[in-house]
Amino acid sequence: MTKADTATGGAAVTGDDDAGAAADWRLYTSSGLPPILRAALACFVEQGYHGTTIREVAARADLSVPGVYHHYPSKQALLVGIVTRAMAELWERSTAALEEAGPDVGRRLDLLVECLVLFHAHRRDLAFIAASEIRSLLGDDRTTYIEARDRQQRLMDAVIEEGVARGAFTTAYPREVSRAIVTMCTAVAQWYRAGGELAPPELAARYRTMTRMTVGAA
Repeated sequence: MTKADTATGGAAVTGDDDAGAAADWRLYTSSGLPPILRAALACFVEQGYHGTTIREVAARADLSVPGVYHHYPSKQALLVGIVTRAMAELWERSTAALEEAGPDVGRRLDLLVECLVLFHAHRRDLAFIAASEIRSLLGDDRTTYIEARDRQQRLMDAVIEEGVARGAFTTAYPREVSRAIVTMCTAVAQWYRAGGELAPPELAARYRTMTRMTVGAA
């Protein structure tokens, strides 16, 4: 395995990932990142990508600087590893939720929204950095991230378009409503804090109700 494979989440760097994300997309039992990326994520959240040095990441990971470079050849590779894992995990959980929902379009909307809210509540730091540091991604890595983000958006687009076509949703603006719902769900990562008024499942239930109202569901 090359360093590039490792940097984008290859098996050479092991961690405490939630291995059964697809099997139980509601379950969050670990951080979802191996130790080096977990250390980098904490630094990026506290200081921003540009304000973080490899030496600081190494210190937080309890490694030497060469130890970090052994797995990730640059700070950019750390960021790529973080955002790649974020989008891959969200996709895996989202498609599992849709599979569980079956053909009923109302239930597909409910479970996709629930999945998005749970992810952005439980993985708020991961989701926040993946969204906010897109400006720091370079070249092909930025393009790859945007493609993954757009692919994720199309899941919601398809559900709402299908609901409108079947007469289950009455919104006259399916594309705009789809973007608004996804934006509302992903924004959870910006403000949610554990121990607040609502636990993630309760927040997800409230968002399900709000989105049904937004699409004009019966």
